[in-house]
Amino acid sequence: MAYNLLKGKRGIITGALDENSIAWKVAQKCHEEGATFTLTNAPIAMRMGEINKLAEATNSKIIPADATSMDDLTKLYTDSMDILGGKIDFVLHSIGMSVNIRKNIPYTELNYDFYNKGIDVSALSFHKMLAAAHKLDALNEHASVVALSYIAAQRTYPFYTDMADIKAMLESIARTFGYHYGKQKKVRINTISQSPTKTTAGGGIKGFSDFYTFADLQSPLGNASADDCAAYTVSLFSDLTRMVTMQNLYHDGGYSSTGISTELIEKISQ
Repeated sequence: MAYNLLKGKRGIITGALDENSIAWKVAQKCHEEGATFTLTNAPIAMRMGEINKLAEATNSKIIPADATSMDDLTKLYTDSMDILGGKIDFVLHSIGMSVNIRKNIPYTELNYDFYNKGIDVSALSFHKMLAAAHKLDALNEHASVVALSYIAAQRTYPFYTDMADIKAMLESIARTFGYHYGKQKKVRINTISQSPTKTTAGGGIKGFSDFYTFADLQSPLGNASADDCAAYTVSLFSDLTRMVTMQNLYHDGGYSSTGISTELIEKISQ
């Protein structure tokens, strides 16, 4: 059911790769709620994905952009404002990549060139997106920016290796930039710490399937799906959450607040 929560709002959504990705679901939900937006991803990711289908279904324009390039990000905002007819009301940062994880390199033996690449793509890109918007004055007052994170920023999950450090940096950027942008333009910046989610990217992490099952058993409500995350993201883009900023918001079925569940104890003891 749609509630027109985003009627008249303009946005930018990054990272939609295929129909399994959270960004894809967010775009669909924003469209249902009355928003207009542009879609963006790195050119190489666009060649691998199916973003044209999403653009057609949501009547959106695609603007290729490398999120590590200030020139590309500047063009992303200026082109988006031209296409949408005004300043931006919401932005989704759904960008993450770790070459170390792809290559199964242990945390104690990280390749630092890969590590720096992961930081640039997955965390510094968030700062760059915010800095480009700030310099251009591209966001309306009370605009909302959301980035996707994971609980490994606070707890130790060995399989998440360098991305745990990178997500911690992402969340710190949300807090610090959130302070400055909030004081100056009332722009709110938050991160969502989402359950393990069966996306194309998540499926590439070693041991993901086992941990997905573990988290599902541990969480009182079970794992939150990509569709659930999209609905939550829309609520943060809407005017209903105007006083929420600089927060890391857990969207995980209660996993982050649960010690150990009865179901999990029973399964272990079997």
